[in-house]
Amino acid sequence: MACSLQIHLFTYLRKMTHPSDDDKNAALLDRRTFFIGTAGALALGTTACGGGSSGSFSPIGGATAQQPTQQSPVANPVASASTDTPATPDTPAPEPTTPEPQVRKIAHPGLLVTDPDLQRIRDKLAAKAEPWVAGLNMMLRANTTGLDAKPRPLAVVIRGVDGQNFGQMVGDMVRALHYALRWKISNDESYAKKAVEFLNAWSSTLTELGGNSNVYLASGLYGNQWANAAELMRAYPGWAKEDMARFQAMLLKVFYPKAHDFLVNHNGSETRKVTHYWANWDLANICAVYAIGVFCDRPDLTAEASNYYKAGRGCGASANNVYYVHPGYLGQWQESHRDQGHSTLGISLAGMLCEMAWNQGEDLYGYWNNRLLAGAEYVAKTNLADANNNALYTMPFAPYNGVHGAATAAAGTGSGRPCWELIYNHYVNRKGLSAPWTKAMVDKFRPERVDGGDQPGIGTLLYARDPVPAAKPSGLSAFLNNAKVQLSWWGTAGASQYLVQRAASPNGPFTTLAPVTDPRTYTDDADQGTWYYRIDAVTDAGEMTGADTLRVAVPGELWLHLPLNGDANDASGRGLNAQLKGGTSWGEGRNGGSAVQLDGRSGHVQLPDGAVSALGDFTAAVWVYWDASVVNTRIFDFGSNDVAYISLIPRDGNGKLRFSGSRNQFWNEESVTTDVLPIGRWVHVAVTLSGTVGTLYMDGTQVATADGIWINPFQLGNTTRTWLGRSEYGGDPYFKGRMQDFRIYSGAQDAAFIANLAR
Repeated sequence: MACSLQIHLFTYLRKMTHPSDDDKNAALLDRRTFFIGTAGALALGTTACGGGSSGSFSPIGGATAQQPTQQSPVANPVASASTDTPATPDTPAPEPTTPEPQVRKIAHPGLLVTDPDLQRIRDKLAAKAEPWVAGLNMMLRANTTGLDAKPRPLAVVIRGVDGQNFGQMVGDMVRALHYALRWKISNDESYAKKAVEFLNAWSSTLTELGGNSNVYLASGLYGNQWANAAELMRAYPGWAKEDMARFQAMLLKVFYPKAHDFLVNHNGSETRKVTHYWANWDLANICAVYAIGVFCDRPDLTAEASNYYKAGRGCGASANNVYYVHPGYLGQWQESHRDQGHSTLGISLAGMLCEMAWNQGEDLYGYWNNRLLAGAEYVAKTNLADANNNALYTMPFAPYNGVHGAATAAAGTGSGRPCWELIYNHYVNRKGLSAPWTKAMVDKFRPERVDGGDQPGIGTLLYARDPVPAAKPSGLSAFLNNAKVQLSWWGTAGASQYLVQRAASPNGPFTTLAPVTDPRTYTDDADQGTWYYRIDAVTDAGEMTGADTLRVAVPGELWLHLPLNGDANDASGRGLNAQLKGGTSWGEGRNGGSAVQLDGRSGHVQLPDGAVSALGDFTAAVWVYWDASVVNTRIFDFGSNDVAYISLIPRDGNGKLRFSGSRNQFWNEESVTTDVLPIGRWVHVAVTLSGTVGTLYMDGTQVATADGIWINPFQLGNTTRTWLGRSEYGGDPYFKGRMQDFRIYSGAQDAAFIANLAR
């Protein structure tokens, strides 16, 4: 349930209401018996910059234009729309979806504000330039840096129960950060001394965080901001080394253990209801772990935070906070159906994490084709309202049904949380992309105010920057959706419109199909054939050719083919060779030859990572010989964990053959079902997905169809657990029997095609 907490700071801060969460009455329902509604899904394949580059398939939907044979997909290349790179020379290599531990040299100051940032601010203020002057005045208006203020440290800070006192710490935390900023901007040492006074008072007093589940909001929100304040002061000669070490110890002993424990255990809900906690809970603690890691020179902690953001199971991980992407890269935010105060908090926290990582040389902003920007644009557009706080736009919404109930639309509008400058200035002014809805929020709320404690705010002062040259249209995705080619792309800063272009050859000539403004999407009802797509931008300086050229076959083509008659190699020519894992051998196949034998204990077939990530509509077909009817084994299961997947189950808990997609663990499986798969004989099984309509076939005959399946392979992205015969759930049994002639096609093939495969 949700409760309201009144945070009373000093007279210089506004009274603020912060809704919070309490899990004590949350229902626990078993995934095997509770399958209702539809799920939002994770979104966006990785981006491929420099379209048509030789040697890869596009992991964002559609094959790249120059497509050699015997070539595996690219695993999550870092998205980049310009040559601008993170501030350190240690530019990260392309990140895997299942990250390896990272070891980086920590850069200082290297959290939300760096030395180049501070120099830019000083220069702009010296020139009396806007909007920096207005940004500074907004901070000064908060009256948080009076030199007569005294710290009020506590030994135990409590949040969420009677006697809570965390507002007292928040007030001092805000002061410490603002003192540090005023010192850095003005070089007036009196502010440095006050910052150190506040930091030392708390590090010598605070020993414990307490309360109900809200203690994990305290560990995340405040551990992050304390570390940011201290990071600005670490070079101050007047802060004694032993005092700085004591502050580091406080962060590591009081804040980090709880932040870490929340990400690992989710207050006891990790195993069965990890999705109970909203995205902002995870993101607050990810930020705290990252910021503490930087200030304490602990690259293992920054890696922990970064890796969780990229591959965690909770709602705050990148794949789950933006759990469904609509055409035009509007990324539905995990809390959008809850309320907009928490949605904008999540955007703020994700932005802070990405900025801190950027300043350490890691591009989380660009991760998974600018996934954060997709979420920010969705939340920004949701919150654009008229003078009476009526929403200006009706948002697309993938139905959501999770631990907290069902929803079919975004909730509320008009949140004024100061979180947009950081997002806008990275993607538009640092990278040259367009972000029209984020820009609209910046225009509405500039200069950004001081926030009430959950985040620093004052983004106009800290993050406003002069723009770089505009980038080419980039991040193009192109795949079949409902038998038509659906295109989405990232736009160009300053472009007036985009030209959707198509050719029959990768080298053209290209014909313009239509001009497009916003949203940046187009659906092409193309004739049968193989087509090549690119997007050009129309700017004041002329036409700019897009970075990507993608290939799409209409109405589809063979994407992967594993004959499984002696090896696990791909016969499609794409080089998507599989591997036999665990208890596998070769048994008797259909009509002679051999088939892969799976032992029911550990044997399975592992497909390459992201083997199907470029697909929207698709067809999967395979011959199976099932030895024994076992509940919840798998014919196939495509995902990266047990939170999001597409699977085919020969017998579910209700005794049905079921094709399902899921976005939230234990909830929301969107399914089409039919009678249980027969045992003791060869059966041809096929499933197609066209738009949101799934269809099941057995032995070449259609046996079931259902609408409302929102999840396609593209929404799952670069899957790392793409399996035949094995479930994403560790407790489910392995498949026992044989498989042969496994095929995946782009596009939903028709009944006649399926019948021919089953001969």
